[in-house]
Amino acid sequence: MRDVEIDRDYRNDFEDVLKFRNLQEAELSLQKIDMLYRQFFKRGDRKGISYCHRICLLGRKRAEAISRNSKVCGEKRMEKAEIARWFTIWNQNPDIFFDWLGLRKECDEFRTLFFGPDD
Repeated sequence: MRDVEIDRDYRNDFEDVLKFRNLQEAELSLQKIDMLYRQFFKRGDRKGISYCHRICLLGRKRAEAISRNSKVCGEKRMEKAEIARWFTIWNQNPDIFFDWLGLRKECDEFRTLFFGPDD
């Protein structure tokens, strides 16, 4: 990660973790980050926990930047804004994130935004 300086001991853990080309990829990325976070938490590894939060923050910043880029189509900008929201919520409270995401994906607003209105 060129935007986050990661110690050599942690580089393999975080290699190719941050991907968010679409919603599915973002969810998988957050699952990987969360898995690492839980491993580090269990071991009391504060540096590893910090890296998880920093990678998530980087994902949010990148997704937000794309969501504001007028050269990107509206649908993709909306999707990146949603992904930025996901990274924000995971970073604020990893323990509730996946419950929240499940509820978010079930709500009418989400379904309409990303899958179109039900006919």
